[in-house]
Amino acid sequence: MTALDLSSPVAVVGTGTMGQGIAQVALVAGHPVRLYDALPGRARDAADAIGARLDRLVEKDRLTAADRDAARSRLRPAESLSELADCALVVEAVVERLDVKQELFRALEDIVADDCLLATNTSSLSVTAIGGALRNASRLVGLHFFNPAPLLPLVEVVSGFATDVTSATRAYETARAWGKTPVACADTPGFIVNRIARPFYAEAFAVYESQAADPATIDAVLRECGGFRMGAFELTDLIGQDVNESVTHSVWQAFFQDVRFTPSLAQRRLVESGRLGRKSGHGWYDYADDAERSEPHTAEMERPPAYVVAEGGLGPASELLTLIREAGIPVREEDEDHGTRLLLPGGGQLVLADGQTSVEFRDVVYFDLALDYRRATRIALSASQDTAPQTLAEAIGLFQALGKEVSVIGDAPGMIVARTVARVVDLAHDAVAKGVATEEDIDTAMRLGVNYPLGPFEWSRRLGRGWAYDLLDDLHLRDPSGRYAPSLALYRHAYATEKREGTP
Repeated sequence: MTALDLSSPVAVVGTGTMGQGIAQVALVAGHPVRLYDALPGRARDAADAIGARLDRLVEKDRLTAADRDAARSRLRPAESLSELADCALVVEAVVERLDVKQELFRALEDIVADDCLLATNTSSLSVTAIGGALRNASRLVGLHFFNPAPLLPLVEVVSGFATDVTSATRAYETARAWGKTPVACADTPGFIVNRIARPFYAEAFAVYESQAADPATIDAVLRECGGFRMGAFELTDLIGQDVNESVTHSVWQAFFQDVRFTPSLAQRRLVESGRLGRKSGHGWYDYADDAERSEPHTAEMERPPAYVVAEGGLGPASELLTLIREAGIPVREEDEDHGTRLLLPGGGQLVLADGQTSVEFRDVVYFDLALDYRRATRIALSASQDTAPQTLAEAIGLFQALGKEVSVIGDAPGMIVARTVARVVDLAHDAVAKGVATEEDIDTAMRLGVNYPLGPFEWSRRLGRGWAYDLLDDLHLRDPSGRYAPSLALYRHAYATEKREGTP
């Protein structure tokens, strides 16, 4: 099954920001495009707005004047749904209400040809449920674009329970012909991106709610240590707290209030107070012109330790040993069975975040997972009230000697980056095991849809087969609510190659 022929008209119903963006994508690809909106005059206004954006593309040398003129000639506002009768594809981008979408598609069924492909751009509703109201749901598919549609490459192609393979394939190939990067996905709450991205927000909010760190510090650690483009607090301020919370709540409800997707009470209070982020002038941060900029906690300078003793090689943080030597600090390596840690001259230990808490052990400081310890500009440390001041000072001084800013947070098991990555990896493995998408498509979706520095399976391969499982298992022992219980899929992945003696 191939993509739609460029001579085939494409219709977009709903002319808000997303509808206009999808129409522009189809138009620039070469299709005749029809715009329809239930509100009189909106389709014509949308056509004018698209024309203005095409003008700006010409000004930026991203489109020739001839191509712009040709595109404009193919764009036509429609006064009624009946004008969409000859379209080969109709994409709806109307309000996120199941009844509204069902009513629209029922009306379209009586107008368009039997071989017309019907697509919904829903981000939170079930494609299966939308199709449940149709006589023939086999031709209904989800085409979930990301905003702004003309710029972001990812399109989730979602197959509902009744979607025919040929319909999904045609939608997939059409999206690819439009210059997008499609990924195939089963109809599951949140699809790929909005399902697997939940821990990025949830764990940041959980660290904040436990009073282990403030938003500016958590955001700085996610960016400067974890390699994420934006922190969770600044990103949700950009998205809109109401929008982000609505998606979280929708996924949570759709999974029958699964504790792994529980919304944040702190975010709920933010929405209730009207602090919706940049669009309201205040969210987690204050965006007033005269507002004082929130800065992350950064430790004062400390003297580096005279030496360190490395036991167990440090696992995913092994690169630190090279950096420590390059900084002129002697490293003595010992093969021990105590796990992976650094011993400091004062007798304390420095350990990579593993889901346990500092208060459980004598004189332990935890350090967070980094995307790249050489390039990271900030490292988070976690200590308890019982940690010796000398141990914390030596840990701070060690990372400062490596050229890093240091943020000391409370005794939060799994810290910030490590628990976030572990949960994302777990949800990704669970999604593959349940037939939601392939490993490759999930990695592609998370890199392109939310700009993650690595896809979940890229993280998993880099960190080692059992790393995420072990961290979550330790977290689950300390928080037995089920939020951190590793999935059966992650358990199987962690122990797939481990040979055990005896019989079951």
